[in-house]
Amino acid sequence: MGSVWSRIRLNPCALMKRMLIWLLLISSVTQLPAQSIRTVDVCVYGGTSGGVMAAYAARKMGKSVVLIEPGRHLGGLTTGGLGYTDIGNKYAITGLSLDFYRRLGKHYGNFEQWIFEPSVAENLFREYIKRGDVPVVYGHRIVSAKKVNGTIQEITLETPLSSVQPVNTVRAKMFIDATYEGDLLAKAGVSYTVGREANSQYNETWNGVQILNGHQFADGVDPYKVPGKPESGLLWGISPEPVAATGTGDKKVQAYNFRICLSSDPANMIPITRPEGYDSTRYELLLRAMEKDPKLTFNRILKPDRMPNQKTDINNFGPFSTDMIGTNYDFPEASYDRRAQIQREHELYNKGLLYFIGHDPRMRPEIREQMLKFGYPKDEYTDNGNWSPQMYVREARRMIGDYVMTQANCEGKEVVKDGVGMAAYTMDSHNCQRVVIEKNGMKMVKNEGNVEVGGFPPYPISYRSLIPKQNECKNLLVPVCLSASHIAYGSIRMEPVFMVLGQSAAVAASLAIDQKQPVQQVNVAAVQKILRENPLLDGSTPDVVVDDDDTRQVTMTGDWTKETRGGYGRSLVVDDSKGQSAKAVRFAPTLPKTGQYDLYAYFPRRPDASSQTTLLIHNGSSTQPVTLKKETIQVEGQTSGAWVKIGTFAFPAGKKAYVEVTNQGADGAVVADAVQWIAVK
Repeated sequence: MGSVWSRIRLNPCALMKRMLIWLLLISSVTQLPAQSIRTVDVCVYGGTSGGVMAAYAARKMGKSVVLIEPGRHLGGLTTGGLGYTDIGNKYAITGLSLDFYRRLGKHYGNFEQWIFEPSVAENLFREYIKRGDVPVVYGHRIVSAKKVNGTIQEITLETPLSSVQPVNTVRAKMFIDATYEGDLLAKAGVSYTVGREANSQYNETWNGVQILNGHQFADGVDPYKVPGKPESGLLWGISPEPVAATGTGDKKVQAYNFRICLSSDPANMIPITRPEGYDSTRYELLLRAMEKDPKLTFNRILKPDRMPNQKTDINNFGPFSTDMIGTNYDFPEASYDRRAQIQREHELYNKGLLYFIGHDPRMRPEIREQMLKFGYPKDEYTDNGNWSPQMYVREARRMIGDYVMTQANCEGKEVVKDGVGMAAYTMDSHNCQRVVIEKNGMKMVKNEGNVEVGGFPPYPISYRSLIPKQNECKNLLVPVCLSASHIAYGSIRMEPVFMVLGQSAAVAASLAIDQKQPVQQVNVAAVQKILRENPLLDGSTPDVVVDDDDTRQVTMTGDWTKETRGGYGRSLVVDDSKGQSAKAVRFAPTLPKTGQYDLYAYFPRRPDASSQTTLLIHNGSSTQPVTLKKETIQVEGQTSGAWVKIGTFAFPAGKKAYVEVTNQGADGAVVADAVQWIAVK
């Protein structure tokens, strides 16, 4: 022992070197292989909103999970600036997705919150990851997938971002592709498509080439650099291609942009400066559009929807805005480097547009002044120059699976029985190209590809649209780049729906593991039962919602008029008699247990609404009237209505309680739509 200590005293540096070498050898033997290969039950590729919920749901189902995120952030577009949520109809938002918006509500002091700041949303996604104990591997992207007999055995990853503990291979029983691009499904050899189908392919009317009036140039906007002189060439962004016939399919992809978060708080603003490579000629068409249409004001160019704390969610609006039309066609199948280049081009285009609007002397002074009231927010995207790292990839690859969702599903002409989620948004496509047409002997510029067709109620999304054909892959689910035609995908592709489908995919994957069967053989009824009876996957009591069209639990007294727009679910009923004869709609639920319940009623935004609505709350033994004032109904965002809290009441189990919406004391339209009981924890 003495000789050892003497050696330490005599040569400490040499000993330290030996110890470091020894530690490195131990690390290389025991740690690095364990980190380079990860084996789990479920691998979720893509940390989008749908990916986070898929990973969390799989953990709640008792499975080991790894979530692979190619970038550095979670939440995709939900944290990438899309805070003014595209909802469609709140009836379609269920399970963990609805839980997400209610947890946002708690942050902002509301029941639900559909308008929110990016950083608040990302912090909430991190909470899900922490509560679910979900391992996340950042900065890794797929290189290849090894498949044997139609089953993915493992995927190989690369680490373009620096990583202390790289993961080179992930082996799993089930894989979920939750990316916007569909990279995992493509590497696995699963069939997919890019672009627009011809209307004839699925017997549709709104697919393919469309020149409609939405987000369109007024007639007469000259397309040439020198007006009236074709020989001078086309202005930037205009395609020289002739326009194909309406409904023709092609490989053109609807435009991308960024959902831009700016701040109007002087204490939280960074000035919008001239970006790299700025070229004002790219925005010449905006000036010409404004000249033809004086109604193109600041709010009709940028659509700055207001977020909490003086922030914005800016989206494309009008004929010339943040959509960089016609520059993304190769993005879905491009290399990672090429995608990064396309995203950088979109970023500079968008930043250049903001700078142009605020500084170009040809812009109207009042528009310049409004633009200069905004700047980049100091407290958002602090690791990315206060700019979102997530481009709005509206559509990329779309799987061709066991079932293809089409326009017929959106319009309710075809209703699937294996629904594992719902969609409710308008069939929506942004423009795909900017073209020259001739009208009345004059050449002019027009946008092509914009479609906005709605008016239909929520509809189910088939489980078969989330899975490949069995002969292609047996252990993959795709809740984001799902199997749908271009125009149907435009209705489905909303962030809350992706979260719903991510959860559904995880539940199905877990059942497939338990039963040792391909995803194509999963008992969909069992998936539906879990989603219905255990929506948060934690055993808590599900909310009880009774909608007006539920004839088993709703009875009406008097004549009520049914309307199919503006409500929760498929319909609502209205009485505008102003109380001349007594009328009521009784919502009678079957409650799972006796206890305290928070009671909510759904009301639409309606100018002709009565100044007050009287509800009768029956607890099984006594009845209590509650009068709701019109001003308490606050509806925000892209939705037609909101849940209004009536109060907290004790109710018995079973079918003994009810709530009646009456027309007592009404001086305007009374609406009966839906009532909700939420068990107090």
